[in-house]
Amino acid sequence: MSISTGMPDEGTTSTFNYDDIEEPVYNEDVKRFTSDFIPALYSLVFIFGLLGNALVVLILIRYKKLRSMTDVYLLNLAISDLLFIFSLPFWAHHATHEWAFGIPMCKILAGIYRVGFYSGSFFIILLTVDRYLAIVHAVFALKVRTLLYGTLSSAITWVVAVSASVPAFIFQNVQKEDESMKCALIYNVSVANEWKQVTILMMFILGLAIPLVIMTFCYIQIIMVLIKGQNERKQKAVRLIFVIMIVYFIIWTPYNIAVLLQTYQGSFFSCTLDSACNGNIALAVDVTEIIAMIHCCLNPVIYAFVGEKFRKYLCVLYRKHIAIYLSCLCPGQHRPKLTRSVSSFISTTEHDISTGL
Repeated sequence: MSISTGMPDEGTTSTFNYDDIEEPVYNEDVKRFTSDFIPALYSLVFIFGLLGNALVVLILIRYKKLRSMTDVYLLNLAISDLLFIFSLPFWAHHATHEWAFGIPMCKILAGIYRVGFYSGSFFIILLTVDRYLAIVHAVFALKVRTLLYGTLSSAITWVVAVSASVPAFIFQNVQKEDESMKCALIYNVSVANEWKQVTILMMFILGLAIPLVIMTFCYIQIIMVLIKGQNERKQKAVRLIFVIMIVYFIIWTPYNIAVLLQTYQGSFFSCTLDSACNGNIALAVDVTEIIAMIHCCLNPVIYAFVGEKFRKYLCVLYRKHIAIYLSCLCPGQHRPKLTRSVSSFISTTEHDISTGL
């Protein structure tokens, strides 16, 4: 689309091609929101997310010993969240300052963001399928729900997540915007619209549509079995993974929809040349992205409130390390007696359908 403008006194005509514009114009509300809120919010998410997920990794490796396929998936899910978390200080700095870390770091951090996004959704799918096999196909699950298959499927999942993130590695770059350097997705003008649409559509399909279909099918089958069997032990085994899945969709769905609307706004509604409309959509993308970022520190909270075994392991960790350390700092305090071992908290007879936490 092009618009011709003429100078009345000269009678000349110049042409401006709006198709060369790669991104919508961000208004001042978006910039103000970004600079005022993102650094503080990302700092809080970084602190709580790092502590929470590091604690999950410690418990899974130190106490659970990765004894099941579920443990392997939960460990990889925590690592996926940590990928998000390690990049947050850079994006927090970028929100109030120009990009100062160079082109390689711009590409690497953008790729890490995408890898964390895809791997997180993929491992939640695997956790759901794991619950589905353990409850709906219990006999077959005895053969396939092993550490070996869990490790192999996790390795394949990371390969797929990295492959899906290649466009971010390629197109993320540093450019000058408003007299400062910004790290952003920059497409070749000749193929900008096509590549952008493909990238966003792939993110929507792999990160939301396919997981939603798979998880809906699995949980419908699981619920049917649980209704027939009325097995309370199996219901507890499903509860944790179900809550993780629901929280994932609540947190990530608004962002996926906002980005999809921004990319395909010409198909859904017409505001291509309306700066106010573009600014509102851009603000919606920024707000929902921040909400999505919070997800990386929520899983440990879910484990603490829903995972009974996770709370017991936390108790063991506190009594064996933190309480003893505090008693050494304060000799007058009562020193806790470790009368029970970790194994006394966890019954091995329930391990075949354990949620891992």
